[in-house]
Amino acid sequence: MKGLLIPIIIVVVLVIIGLWLAGTYNKLVRKRNNAKEGFSTMDVYLKKRFDMIPNLVETVKGYATHERETLEAVMKARSQVATSGTFNQKVEHENMLTGALGRLFAVAENYPDLKANQNFLNLQEQLKSVEQDIANARKFYNGTVKDLNNSIEQFPSNIVAGLFHFEKMPMFEINEESRENVQVKF
Repeated sequence: MKGLLIPIIIVVVLVIIGLWLAGTYNKLVRKRNNAKEGFSTMDVYLKKRFDMIPNLVETVKGYATHERETLEAVMKARSQVATSGTFNQKVEHENMLTGALGRLFAVAENYPDLKANQNFLNLQEQLKSVEQDIANARKFYNGTVKDLNNSIEQFPSNIVAGLFHFEKMPMFEINEESRENVQVKF
């Protein structure tokens, strides 16, 4: 009986370790997939904003003909978003686009006829709604990434994360340029 007890204990310990390993692995996969889903949701809203920009620029262009520099900055930022390759480039270019759109709306403040234009008002309202959706999606994405990254770094799940090459994901952060208040001058 004694000779059988040691192998049984070893088997039980190995089964417990195997179950913990499988459970931790599955938890990490679930968290990684949640973060990817969060980014995909945010990307849908970013694309929606991206698609609205040409209409907005055309509407403003009719009223603000001598604001070419601002309009070109918006379209250049939009173009850079379209050609973003890496995650970090996408974040950087989205931040540039956010800043350019802020400057565009500041310019629009100088044109009372534009501010009263129904098409412009509708686009502005739609963009405001999309920006709120983007903010909520960014918040969700960053929360899922924080949860994943914590699991990857914390003991003992960091052992499983290292064994199966789970990597931390980056947060979607706003750069300082996008945080600046836009100056409106009359």
